Amino acid sequence: MTDFASLIAADRGQKAHDIHLVDKAGFDEWVKKRPADDRRLIEAQRFTGKSGLVILPRGSEFEVVAAVDNAAELGPWCLADASARLPAGSYRLADGSPGAAALGWLLAQHHFDTYKSTAEDNERGPRVLISNDAARVDRWVRLAKATALVRDLVNTPAADLGPAELETAVRAALKGTDAKIEITSGDALVTGYPMIAAVGGAATAGRAPRLIEASWGNPKHPRLAIIGKGVCFDSGGLDIKPASGMRWMKKDMGGAAHALALARLVIEERLKVRLHLLIPAVENAVSGAAYRPGDILKSRNGLTVEIDNTDAEGRLVLADAIAKAVEDEPALMIDFATLTGAARIALGPDLPAMFANDDTFADELADAANETRDPLWRMPLWDAYQDMLKSEVADVANSSTSPMAGCITAALFLKRFVPDGLPWAHFDTFAWREAAKPGRPKGGEALGLRAAFTAIRNRFADK
Repeated sequence: MTDFASLIAADRGQKAHDIHLVDKAGFDEWVKKRPADDRRLIEAQRFTGKSGLVILPRGSEFEVVAAVDNAAELGPWCLADASARLPAGSYRLADGSPGAAALGWLLAQHHFDTYKSTAEDNERGPRVLISNDAARVDRWVRLAKATALVRDLVNTPAADLGPAELETAVRAALKGTDAKIEITSGDALVTGYPMIAAVGGAATAGRAPRLIEASWGNPKHPRLAIIGKGVCFDSGGLDIKPASGMRWMKKDMGGAAHALALARLVIEERLKVRLHLLIPAVENAVSGAAYRPGDILKSRNGLTVEIDNTDAEGRLVLADAIAKAVEDEPALMIDFATLTGAARIALGPDLPAMFANDDTFADELADAANETRDPLWRMPLWDAYQDMLKSEVADVANSSTSPMAGCITAALFLKRFVPDGLPWAHFDTFAWREAAKPGRPKGGEALGLRAAFTAIRNRFADK
């Protein structure tokens, strides 16, 4: 794991290279005020303030001019390109605090190179950002660590990250906290969480399913339930996926990665909650022990579910975990899942589909998304579509035979397990980036994590 704490420091007058931020709109006025030598150098490099950066020599030292979209309002990623390209050394903004841009500075220096024969340790060495907002330095480090945790877990091949290894990852991430971890597996899983057991029943013995739970905090504080879909690989089961659909299914535990990272942020921030983390960890495999289309499963809360499609497995394991969470009467509940391709068709790769049964909580999440520049989009829990989940032989079917409204019907299935009056949000997130951008390499990605954490922190920090 990258040592993010070594890449940012509170400003105590250290020597550092100045970074001047410019944008296209203000560039002409800015450059007029520069010394003649600077103007000639900038012109020679055809730098116009639209993109890129320029190094300005100052004897044996130098300053940097970096282009951003809006120099007056810094987003999380505006320093990421500079961080990745500059030589080793310490840097500070010539005018103002880096603010949210510190996150991109840190993450631009993180690489998932576990499986490369030559690690991507940057030969130029670390670039350290000097921040005049000392109170927020630790928070940016925590957010960078949480984002990197999601990315690294999602990027890890399924051969090395089955249910047992996901349990190990939870223990490692929560090591050093006073969180209590509990694992339910074997006969206890079959009896207590029959849908989790059924979905994971076809996997080999070494990849047996389990429910991973962690609890932390004062029992007198409001209970916060965080749930993440931990399908470590999804073949589709007997309704097997085509090769193109199966290629990236190592990322189907992306919901669990988000939930774990969020739980660790809650603990590190010492929020006044009683945290309950639940991760149903399974592999949806193919064997003679696989559950079948047409099977009827009895869920933890007694609701019977007819299996229309074994590739709609994530909602099954989540439903049993939700049923467990609500038994303890949480004040707030949130789940993350790489649940449907329909959400990606509707909103594309960058926007998690967010469903909420409580308008106040939905507004808090939307406000937090705007505050953190971590976008999401609220989708409707349109109850009229419950008819799409009708079963003639059970209480509900696990998927609809209609190709329409797939992410909505999946969310409505989960809603069946959420009691009235409990504020709940469901994130159908991609957990993946298909094309690299500064500070955001192709591969596993945290989408919705910062928005969810900020909304939770805003609600509970001072209570």
